[in-house]
Amino acid sequence: MMSSSLVSGKRVAVPSAAKPCAAVPLPRVAGRRTAARVVCEAAPSGAAPASPKAEAAAPVAAAPATPHAEVKKERAPATDEALTELKALLKRAQTAQAQYSTYTQEQVDEIFRAAAEAANAARIPLAKMAVEETRMGVAEDKVVKNHFASEFIYNKYKHTKTCGVIEHDPAGGIQKVAEPVGVIAGIVPTTNPTSTAIFKSLLSLKTRNALVLCPHPRAAKSAIAAARIVRDAAVAAGAPPNIISWVETPSLPVSQALMQATEINLILATGGPAMVRAAYSSGNPSLGVGAGNTPALIDETADVAMAVSSILLSKTFDNGVICASEQSVVVVAKAYDAVRTEFVRRGAYFLTEDDKVKVRAGVVVDGKLNPNIVGQSIPKLAALFGIKVPQGTTVLIGEVEKIGPEEALSQEKLCPILAMYRAPDYDHGVKMACELIMYGGAGHTSVLYTNPLNNAHIQQYQSAVKTVRILINTPASQGAIGDLYNFHLDPSLTLGCGTWGSTSVSTNVGPQHLLNIKTVTARRENMLWFRVPPKIYFKGGCLEVALTDLRGKSRAFIVTDKPLFDMGYADKVTHILDSINVHHQVFYHVTPDPTLACIEAGLKEILEFKPDVIIALGGGSPMDAAKIMWLMYECPDTRFDGLAMRFMDIRKRVYEVPELGKKATMVCIPTTSGTGSEVTPFSVVTDERLGAKYPLADYALTPSMAIVDPQLVLNMPKKLTAWGGIDALTHALESYVSICATDYTKGLSREAISLLFKYLPRAYANGSNDYLAREKVHYAATIAGMAFANAFLGICHSMAHKLGAAYHVPHGLANAALISHVIRYNATDMPAKQAAFPQYEYPTAKQDYADLANMLGLGGNTVDEKVIKLIEAVEELKAKVDIPPTIKEIFNDPKVDADFLANVDALAEDAFDDQCTGANPRYPLMADLKQLYLDAHAAPILPVKTLEFFSKIN
Repeated sequence: MMSSSLVSGKRVAVPSAAKPCAAVPLPRVAGRRTAARVVCEAAPSGAAPASPKAEAAAPVAAAPATPHAEVKKERAPATDEALTELKALLKRAQTAQAQYSTYTQEQVDEIFRAAAEAANAARIPLAKMAVEETRMGVAEDKVVKNHFASEFIYNKYKHTKTCGVIEHDPAGGIQKVAEPVGVIAGIVPTTNPTSTAIFKSLLSLKTRNALVLCPHPRAAKSAIAAARIVRDAAVAAGAPPNIISWVETPSLPVSQALMQATEINLILATGGPAMVRAAYSSGNPSLGVGAGNTPALIDETADVAMAVSSILLSKTFDNGVICASEQSVVVVAKAYDAVRTEFVRRGAYFLTEDDKVKVRAGVVVDGKLNPNIVGQSIPKLAALFGIKVPQGTTVLIGEVEKIGPEEALSQEKLCPILAMYRAPDYDHGVKMACELIMYGGAGHTSVLYTNPLNNAHIQQYQSAVKTVRILINTPASQGAIGDLYNFHLDPSLTLGCGTWGSTSVSTNVGPQHLLNIKTVTARRENMLWFRVPPKIYFKGGCLEVALTDLRGKSRAFIVTDKPLFDMGYADKVTHILDSINVHHQVFYHVTPDPTLACIEAGLKEILEFKPDVIIALGGGSPMDAAKIMWLMYECPDTRFDGLAMRFMDIRKRVYEVPELGKKATMVCIPTTSGTGSEVTPFSVVTDERLGAKYPLADYALTPSMAIVDPQLVLNMPKKLTAWGGIDALTHALESYVSICATDYTKGLSREAISLLFKYLPRAYANGSNDYLAREKVHYAATIAGMAFANAFLGICHSMAHKLGAAYHVPHGLANAALISHVIRYNATDMPAKQAAFPQYEYPTAKQDYADLANMLGLGGNTVDEKVIKLIEAVEELKAKVDIPPTIKEIFNDPKVDADFLANVDALAEDAFDDQCTGANPRYPLMADLKQLYLDAHAAPILPVKTLEFFSKIN
């Protein structure tokens, strides 16, 4: 980093004699190796300050005594006078922030600009003041930091919206409104006091927050000077007088009191792990940065000259005080000699074995990083270590092998000293880099030097290392702060390290982290849709014309059942296919309620035959089976359990099915009038192993072509006519009141209902002698299919699916037994439960049913009377086609009755979990479904005296 945050706030001391410190070993966390945490007492006036870690750890209570640690002395608390002054300071900050929070974006941007310009103009005197006060680093480099903290931060965020509405999506009904967080506590360390103060002040101004800075006691003069320059410029531009303030006489107890103050809304804590923990344990929201121990891995494909130059650029910047800078270099063996030679050529001095002994002793003193080396120049380091180095040496490099406490050079050194490792190969190099990262630098920054096109090495490295900034061919100090070597990395002097570094953010901190974002959401239902097969042929005799549309196909696989095959229906299809030279094969083993075994048998033949068109011929069973065969043929990896998984919204389902049709066109030819499967994305399949019937739904299952030829249903048996007709009526009734019903589907539902009430009795009574009635019922079934394909169904089908699977009740007959009870159940304006996201503003099912009664001319004066008339009409229609009024009469078997009553709870639970349940206008309780089963079983619904049905909510 290029401020205190640039070095993760390693607060270091003016070189002099340090007070005794106790090294407290940190536990191993999630396999992470960490350096010892150092707990030190504050040095008295004139004494050496604590180590970088000490300053971070000071606000935290001392660790328990261990055989390897001294017990920390109790620190004197902040005086009453200091706390009173702090309280008054915070009160003034709150008042200023309340006023500033009302400023417009234009006002804020002008203040932000004026403050940035003022800080930029003072970058040189502030840098000199910081070096003079802290006696570390290089003034010229600190000028760069101050320049970056003002110019780059302003340039990046000058057009960023931080006030009021910052995003607006009228179509989506979403607004994002930015609000300030309030009063921010900014902890400023010794290492980079001026640039940190500038950065935090400018970010606070841009986001309409007040900032209270608490600089380190040994950097207070320069930090306060920087804050005062920004504050004065901001006030001159119109900001409230106390919008930026600071603790005049800072101390570590005051710093802790500031972080714990109830007036503080957010803490920007620049420090090591202990400081971050202190901030996070303060009781106030916090943003902290983590420690760094950055490794640079150089592989055999790297540009050696560029890699070495980049490392030296980074490591020598501000005498290596930046904790984002490289601390170790790991070099793959094939490149090692070339890298070493280049380092020497560029002024690096490689330590001899004797040198390394002296340097190790000087880097770590009493088990901790020696504060006297931090930010010091090569001549001062050489004198401190008692070694001789050539004039003009740029960096000291120790060639070492070990990583961890046993090797002092493997830790973060905060001065121009590097450890260098030889890795046998790239895999070992990655492992060594990972180990260095986890030894005191988890989460921070890592670097890889490689050929930019070496994607394999880059991906391996980025997958292995646990750092949130992974820099490729980039100097770490300058690269990590962003906007220098990559304009898409946000510029920042506070670098989050994620949970690996015990911080709450894993990115470069910017204005977005200092804002509360309110999301204003206007009501918007999901986009609606209407999907049917691209081609639907209808009219008597259309079979031949429609099938000739397949001209150009080569192989057709026909799926049907044995009765239709024996009656010659398949021949009607194959004869036409022969005329257009389409080879064909017939699979006629589909059984009623097709099973997985049936589908697997058909799929086996399909895989051998390799068709480019699949034709389903028959009622619901052949069409359902053919759809699943088509799916498994096109997508052999499809998981049936995934396809059967329940979803709330078909467009958001967990299990996705790709679009079909790449291998084969799907053609459905219904020979019954009821299921509507020829135009729907649904298929009902039975798992014979479990005895469970699964309604499967996905728009990928929508057929490519439907051929609705009334001539194919002229001779339907009376029972199939009745059951199919009531099934179609149930499709129309349920889709009409579904939570997904729309103007596009309701018209289809109404037309299907009208046709069925008018023509189903005639088709049942007259059969093939009444062609018009047969035609209209056949069309009604397809029309109802198009309606429920897009609006879905409800609990009548949910319960019918389970009743049919358990007791082999034909599907249309099961629907017939339940539909009137479901109408009565749904017809309420005060449902105990409503579906989660209906396409209407309030329950309308009762009125919808009444509207249908009006359409049919059934009479009735009130809405309730009209709904009752509709129920009576449905029951009358059932009677005309000889459908029993109760489940009990359908069973006609006392043993089955007894079994049904014994298992009705399980049936109700299974029905509740059926895919059709979610679209029902009244969201059911399981107890409701049980009661509906019992009501439909026991006695006819007529006469209906009331529509009341009260859910039993416990």
